[in-house]
Amino acid sequence: MHCSESPETHATPSVGVMTEQLTRPGLHVGDDAAILARLEALDPLLRDEADAVETGGRLTPRVVEALEDAGAFDVGMPAELGGPEFTPSQLIRAVETVSRADASTGWVVMTLQMVAGTTVAYLGADTVADMLDGGHRILAAGQGTRPGRARAVPGGYRVSGSWQFASGLLHCSHVHTAAIVEETGEALVFTLPKDEASLVENWDVMGLRGTGSIDYHLDDVFVPAARTYVATTTEPLVGGAVYRCGLANMAGICHAGWALGVGRRLLDEMSALAVAKSGTYRAGVDTTEFHAAYARAEATLRAARAWTFEVWADNEATLATGSPLTTDQETLTRLALASTTEAALEVGQTVYRWAGTTALRSGPLNRVFRDLHGGTQHVTSGPAVVQGAGKRLAGLAPDARWVFLDLVE
Repeated sequence: MHCSESPETHATPSVGVMTEQLTRPGLHVGDDAAILARLEALDPLLRDEADAVETGGRLTPRVVEALEDAGAFDVGMPAELGGPEFTPSQLIRAVETVSRADASTGWVVMTLQMVAGTTVAYLGADTVADMLDGGHRILAAGQGTRPGRARAVPGGYRVSGSWQFASGLLHCSHVHTAAIVEETGEALVFTLPKDEASLVENWDVMGLRGTGSIDYHLDDVFVPAARTYVATTTEPLVGGAVYRCGLANMAGICHAGWALGVGRRLLDEMSALAVAKSGTYRAGVDTTEFHAAYARAEATLRAARAWTFEVWADNEATLATGSPLTTDQETLTRLALASTTEAALEVGQTVYRWAGTTALRSGPLNRVFRDLHGGTQHVTSGPAVVQGAGKRLAGLAPDARWVFLDLVE
């Protein structure tokens, strides 16, 4: 079973029955040129459909079909299953490309491709194949930062709870959700059919309306033990070193790409507006103050992008050796994401100021500005993450380690 709203027309990864662990110590470098070219070619379509995506609160059938054809949901799939298995840097570029065209579409892509890949990597191909009904991969979405509760029973667990922010769930067949096991206190991720959850279509928000990040509830739902994995795992059953980043860092990769793409779109919109307004009566864009402000905004976003790729280049060099990331590397990874998100927010403020009343009216700039402020509220770049990074970098937590988004001593 898979969740596309239209038939596929390109070769996609498939999950077959495998009886052994298929992992590699090194980092797989996917062939990204063709996929990135297809994603870039979608730019006009995604821009044209953006209003309909926002109005409908989900991706349109045309967008889903185009993304499927481009392989957007497959970029995180392990190479052993025929997937591209992109490196972190490649994933950043892919999410950046889609998010520049439309922030909501980019958000859904970053979520679904990540969960598709990590679900296979951490559950194993045998288990995922059992969950499919002839489909080539599983699409799932859900929430993990506010876990529910699970009770151990013979053969598995009974899971209950309420979750928010299930971005992309309307396009999925399965729910991917975290819960704490009552008997052990261990946090597990559970994967179950979407029809076993109660969906609450209540996504009424200022920005990122097109992501359909609805609430859902589970009421004593049975999940087999084989369809769970430890939430903090960094040991895949299938795939290479990218999956040794763990869920928190995999999410960080995607959010960095999203912030960079949205920041660039805002500067694109401001540039087009400046050209259109230049020479008109009392045009602010013809002042030296605007020129300097735009230059600073460009420098801010470009610096954030350069540092993001610098941090991940260092991380990839470590992952390529088969070694895990160090605590210091994880610290810089989290700080780089927070800094990049803040840079995009700063760009947004500059653009809003100089766009004048154009920013108030319905249109692309208004929508992207609202989407930016929706995305920058995400917990992955929240104050606690920055505080933990600062504490570690200042030498005040020499024995600490990162557990999800918390620096634990």
